[in-house]
Amino acid sequence: MDNLHHIVVVGGGAGGLELVTSLGDKLGRKGKARITLLDAGLTHVWKPLLHEVASGSLDANANEINYRAHARKHHYEFQLGRMSGLDRSSKQLVVAPFLDEDGREVVPERRIQYDTLVIAVGSTANDFGTPGAQEHCLFLDSLKQARRFHNLMLNAFLRKNHEARQGQEHTLNISIIGAGATGVELAAELRLASRELPVYGMNHLKDSDVSITVIEAADRILPALPSRLSAAASRELENQHIKVLTGQPVSEVRNGAIVMKDGTELPSEMTIWAAGIKAPAFLAELGLEANKGNQLVVNQTLQTTQDDDIYAFGDCAACPQPGSDRPVPPRAQAAHQQADALFKTLCSRIKGGEAVPFVYNDHGSLINFSRYTTVGNLMGNLSGRSMYIEGKVARLFYVSLYRMHQVALHGFVRTGIIWLMDKISRAMHPRLKLH
Repeated sequence: MDNLHHIVVVGGGAGGLELVTSLGDKLGRKGKARITLLDAGLTHVWKPLLHEVASGSLDANANEINYRAHARKHHYEFQLGRMSGLDRSSKQLVVAPFLDEDGREVVPERRIQYDTLVIAVGSTANDFGTPGAQEHCLFLDSLKQARRFHNLMLNAFLRKNHEARQGQEHTLNISIIGAGATGVELAAELRLASRELPVYGMNHLKDSDVSITVIEAADRILPALPSRLSAAASRELENQHIKVLTGQPVSEVRNGAIVMKDGTELPSEMTIWAAGIKAPAFLAELGLEANKGNQLVVNQTLQTTQDDDIYAFGDCAACPQPGSDRPVPPRAQAAHQQADALFKTLCSRIKGGEAVPFVYNDHGSLINFSRYTTVGNLMGNLSGRSMYIEGKVARLFYVSLYRMHQVALHGFVRTGIIWLMDKISRAMHPRLKLH
């Protein structure tokens, strides 16, 4: 194994896990290369689903993938740890010490030798330095944060239900800062939760007692998407009695309140930050070219500009688009396409061949409003024009995105079995996770 070309992928998110799965099945299984995945967690959950985990409409335990078990099936190695540095001269990446929940060191700092390094560490929330955001906001960057949000939400509903029973003031104010896809979809999931929980015993708390507000600094929600899609999403939020505030930058977040730029103060007992993303800060300290958002700057082959043996893709990379002055957008479909292109490049690299240039194809956008409806636009391959869709058809396309991710990780047969198990689970368990 030591004589084999060693490909190390840092980050087991949507793109990183798809890449090591393909490389393991193609190169690892045949003994043509050694494939290693490094991640700070033990399990993978598709990040676009974290808002569903947070609201309780999705059970993460039934949808997460254990890296060690997956690695054994797909012929790659898994190492638990967080990348903290890079020694390019000796082609080694530095892994920070691994600590247990009590802060005790389990594994000391170590180094991993590589021949080819791929960085796919994703992104984190960008609070833009807003005072009080870190102290008083909840974030949905990881499965751990989503689970924490879920527990806090259940406790808040339980507390308000008790206050309602006692005849006290019991309005629960929930605010979501940022009306991108995550913020809008989370709002719909929270509205579903507010209507479902009374079915399971919290019957003193009414749906109207839960006030949900979405706050966006731009002049419309979903500002990065077509205006028709934004308008349809606004109508749906209004139909679900979710307040929408646009053109309202947040200047400060306080304990129990949000202060707007114009000085208006809004009560908020649960505040979620979903207003932007940035790459992890340590990327800017690796000695590679990075932009202001900490993204590693790469060329069209996804190679970093200062080291041909290091690649980056997904949210943590700024990749150029031919004919555009904007980089590839940080979206799940982009990471999926980049993983496919990079798989071809690395297979060619092992043989001494050329890299495959990456060209992003925008297939459209879909916004899911929980069990209520789905809206979106699909890009036509021939005309290049977008087609607006909604309802059951849009919902079918939305669900298929996750199934495509599962196919990339498990194959068609296993994904079919997983789909059947999901159907059975939904029939047997509550519609909302209650613990």
